[in-house]
Amino acid sequence: MRPIYFILGCLFFSIGFVGVFVPVLPTTPFMLLALWGFSRSSLRFHHWLYTHKLFGPPLQQWHNYKVIPPLAKFIALFFISISLIYMVFFLALPLWGYLIISTTMISGLWFIMTKPSYPPEQ
Repeated sequence: MRPIYFILGCLFFSIGFVGVFVPVLPTTPFMLLALWGFSRSSLRFHHWLYTHKLFGPPLQQWHNYKVIPPLAKFIALFFISISLIYMVFFLALPLWGYLIISTTMISGLWFIMTKPSYPPEQ
């Protein structure tokens, strides 16, 4: 199973890396999935990603405190809102389609917004 987890880690890392440049593609969730894959396949890659200069701090904050930074919350709120508005006004979906998609988006946004923005004071 280790090679499969390693391939999944590489795949999720690649998607997360693209998310750095594409605003509608989230980076951190895919990096968390990559970290999970590497934790089951390669401690070297797990350590590399967990201590990475760019990707490491958000992963460490999430791992230690379940923190989502305010900028990430703002970006999520902005793009989910734009996506919902676009869906309502420009897509022709059956009612159940609107309900499923909007419920999923609002649930994801609720999850993001209810997490702390800063680590607790030491």
